[in-house]
Amino acid sequence: MSAILSTDDLNDFIAPGVACIKPIETLPAAAPPSSSSSSLETEVILDGDARSASAAPPPPPAEISLTDCLACSGCVTSAEAVLVSLQSHAEVLATLDAAPALRVLPPGPGGARYTVQGLEHDNAKLLVASVSPQTRASLAAACGPGVSPARAGRMLESLLRGPAGLPGGGRHGSGFAWVVDTNPARAMTHVLSADETHPHVLPHLSRVKSPQALAGTLLKTSLGRALGIPPHRIWHLAVMPCLDKKLEASRAELTDEAWAAAAAPHADGRRRPVRDVDCVITSKEVLMLAESRGLDFFQLARAPGPPPAAPFPDPTLHKFLFQQPSAPAHRAAGSSGGLLYHILQARAAQTPGAAVRVIQGRNADVVEYVVTVAGSGEAAVPVFKAARYYGFRNIQNLVRRLKPARPSRMPGGRPFGSSSARRPGGGGGASSLEYGYVEVMACPGGCTNGGGQIKVDDAVVRERRGGGGGVSDKPGPQEQKAWLAEVDEAYFSGDEGGEVDGLPRGDEVLGISHAYIHDTLAYWSDMTGIDLQKLAFTTYREVISDVGKGTEVERVVQLAGKIGGGW
Repeated sequence: MSAILSTDDLNDFIAPGVACIKPIETLPAAAPPSSSSSSLETEVILDGDARSASAAPPPPPAEISLTDCLACSGCVTSAEAVLVSLQSHAEVLATLDAAPALRVLPPGPGGARYTVQGLEHDNAKLLVASVSPQTRASLAAACGPGVSPARAGRMLESLLRGPAGLPGGGRHGSGFAWVVDTNPARAMTHVLSADETHPHVLPHLSRVKSPQALAGTLLKTSLGRALGIPPHRIWHLAVMPCLDKKLEASRAELTDEAWAAAAAPHADGRRRPVRDVDCVITSKEVLMLAESRGLDFFQLARAPGPPPAAPFPDPTLHKFLFQQPSAPAHRAAGSSGGLLYHILQARAAQTPGAAVRVIQGRNADVVEYVVTVAGSGEAAVPVFKAARYYGFRNIQNLVRRLKPARPSRMPGGRPFGSSSARRPGGGGGASSLEYGYVEVMACPGGCTNGGGQIKVDDAVVRERRGGGGGVSDKPGPQEQKAWLAEVDEAYFSGDEGGEVDGLPRGDEVLGISHAYIHDTLAYWSDMTGIDLQKLAFTTYREVISDVGKGTEVERVVQLAGKIGGGW
């Protein structure tokens, strides 16, 4: 957490505040001047202009993308500050109109393989989409009473696949072949993350891919293998509640370079990384997507539904993606997917008689959890401690607690914060345990309150509720709180729960069978011929900013190192 973040930062927007070197990341044609004041730095300011920090000629106009902003820590910014056309509903429309979408035909009687039509068009893609449960909850709340998240999900599928939706217009009448739920991928994330919490396995950040990233990798690898098409012919759209998921999709670690043994070049002969997630749009952008084609999303409930999708070309994965009912959402798990809560329950399930104790923090977005085991004739013994911190203010407080102790300057003095920083309260019991796992989310209230969700002050919500357009009609904090409660109620409605026939029941944690998930993961790896470590896990790299630091020679050396594959 940067020191730039203060306790006054309560939302997810932090404007650029320091110099950005991305526009001049090129090797100089001539030796740099010897003067130390000639170091060329370009500052990005709020109105989009750029100005040179020296008298040297200005650099060419900057074109900063999401990927660029992930390569430099010189700017502290949130996704709202760097939205570009490559991650928007406009990109969805451009892809639909670029060429007729590839069509997948199931094998006929006696046939053994699916047929893909349209490969003769170089720009034609097989369109697939994944949808988060928080998005369905947001759309359901916007639709009003009587519309469940499941029904809102069917309306979204009608928009993406049905004749009354996007396929009914556009240049080619293209639509999406499959629309999958991210809940199956979320179950994979839960199980793999629970496995990661064993002692000495997880030193810092979890390497398990998010449900969005896992869904993208699963779709591109399995469809590519089953249909015999390269990953760049598969275009994956993710519909998410958070604007920062656009940034996640732009990470270089989440491309086919991480899992493809030998990727083929594109039609132009150049080898470019293929993203596991090509485009991310938010819940709010779903409405913008429909409006761009002259459609009213809320009328899709009365329109004819989409035709039945072709069976997924792999029967095992078809069952996993489309025939496995989602585990019901538990309120105690929060609205961000329940990853931490699943880990706690899995940890408790390892020890007979263990229980999870919940300790409410100073506000609703800070909660501590302790797994305890009953001792023989004594009080319960804490064995595992975790917490969740939502919102920037709470995250900053967490980071302050986790900072290493500073050495004392006094002879014989104790380090400052050596015991209290990580072990609040001191003494024995749960207060003496360090956190074994912490779930951090930027948005207060969790993912149902993501920056890309439909808000109570959005025009579409105000119109459907009979509100006017005056300034005095702007909803206040209480109205916003009530709206978020409606979205949460939709998210926790539990209309997607149910029994999973034929699956083992003995190893379930919160409705998820770990054995079934492990079997599916193993099958996926065998089916694609790719090691599971490459499919389900990601990597991290240190990001270092040279803004305002070092000499021009050091800057050139660093830039030269990026030529061979850096960003």
